[in-house]
Amino acid sequence: MTRETKMLAALLGVSGVLHFVITKQYAAIVPKPLPYKRELVYASGVVEIGCAAMLTQPRTRRLGGLLSFGLLLAVFPANIQMAIDGFRSSSSPTWYKIGLLVRLPMQLPPLSWSLKAARD
Repeated sequence: MTRETKMLAALLGVSGVLHFVITKQYAAIVPKPLPYKRELVYASGVVEIGCAAMLTQPRTRRLGGLLSFGLLLAVFPANIQMAIDGFRSSSSPTWYKIGLLVRLPMQLPPLSWSLKAARD
């Protein structure tokens, strides 16, 4: 298992658990038009944990990498929603707004790692 695959599995595993620990914060960034925000947070947490587990096993790594790629693409709108909300909020400090912008392109390496894991 490559270093990138290990990092991706850890990232997804921790993030998946956090979906159940800080559900309200995750629900807040679900794009406004989507209903059942809490349920979507729980479902995406389960999928993240499942993807993390699949990445750790050679027999399921390819599927885990492909599913991870799809998941990361699917949750990207939530990252955009988080940035939009942060910029609309007059109480958000400038450093926070900058962080939200920097965070968006930081989603690219995990996408790349997931494809690399699918090829391993």
